[in-house]
Amino acid sequence: MSHAPRHWSKKSLAAQALGHVDPITKAVVPPIHVATTYIRDEDNQYSSGYVYGRPDNATVREAEAVIAMLEEAQAGALLFSSGMAAATAVFGALDPGDHIVAPTVMYWALRRWLSEEATRWGLKVDFVATDDLAALKQAVRPGQTKLVWLETPSNPLWTITDIAAAAEIAHAAGARLAVDSTASSPVVTRPLSLGADVVMHAATKVLNGHSDVIAGALAGAKADAFWARIQRIRSGNGAILGPFEAYLLMRGMRTLHVRINAQMANAGDLARRLSAHPAVAQVLYPGLPEHPGHAVAARQMTGGFGTMLSIRVAAGEAAAIRTAARVGLWKRATSLGGVESLIEHRASIEGPGTPCPPDLLRLSVGIEDADDLFADLDQALQQG
Repeated sequence: MSHAPRHWSKKSLAAQALGHVDPITKAVVPPIHVATTYIRDEDNQYSSGYVYGRPDNATVREAEAVIAMLEEAQAGALLFSSGMAAATAVFGALDPGDHIVAPTVMYWALRRWLSEEATRWGLKVDFVATDDLAALKQAVRPGQTKLVWLETPSNPLWTITDIAAAAEIAHAAGARLAVDSTASSPVVTRPLSLGADVVMHAATKVLNGHSDVIAGALAGAKADAFWARIQRIRSGNGAILGPFEAYLLMRGMRTLHVRINAQMANAGDLARRLSAHPAVAQVLYPGLPEHPGHAVAARQMTGGFGTMLSIRVAAGEAAAIRTAARVGLWKRATSLGGVESLIEHRASIEGPGTPCPPDLLRLSVGIEDADDLFADLDQALQQG
């Protein structure tokens, strides 16, 4: 049961999980529905709308409704067991022989999957600097390219691609546009409103925000045959998110606006201060005026420039690794978007072939005190 007027802001709707009140107990926190199977009616129908737990679940539906609201997704949203499960479902909805254009700089695990696994299924993949619109247009093959995949800001260099312009290029060639918006969140960027057909989130990250859920999400612009195929893939592959994880994700999204605004304030403050640090050769953050994608970011990101930045350590790779080893408040761990600040020498994770510079440290900024975060980095950087 929901009492959420349409005129409420997204912040209010997210904070109250769309105003849901349990119809039985009148609880303001929705219950967790763990049932795997449901009673069939005497006339052999399922009037409840639920048949079996693999394709559908009430708690999952509630979390999906929040995401669909945030993304303004006419087709709704689908939750998956991980970000990779969500992303690969989009590619799985294509046909053998279809051509894909994807970014040179993107989430490394997905890039590797596209290079090693997608091609085994007959998909053809070209990687291009999607922030270069001329290069993107040249890479797209009219009539052959079926999907253009963007990631903006892209991990871990935080390059920015113009979503609206990329949508025009993709659609003119007869392709769909999908956008990995994990590092941005729907609070900051809504790709569907800029012309994208599908938006993907590794919901593990900013959407959940507490480093305790592995989840992925897709939101669709329209309920067409392609979206229906993605739904069938999730059901057939058993890739739905579990109900407890969906409950935790929904709990995380209730504080999304408060969290991300605090994190973005910290990220912007740190980016400016680190830009003047003698041990830092470069700060990669779209909120800085000198960032090559700043103008586009300012146009398509509202209220801030995300919670992620990277620094290139002036003394090189070894000094970067030592810096990561000497922090105390920052935690040396992979992932991003949580309330705790994380630091990672990304090239070590990605391995051979990575476009990530060896002197780069990726910083996921949390909600701690900004002065404490800077002081911790400062002492580590000064030790060289």
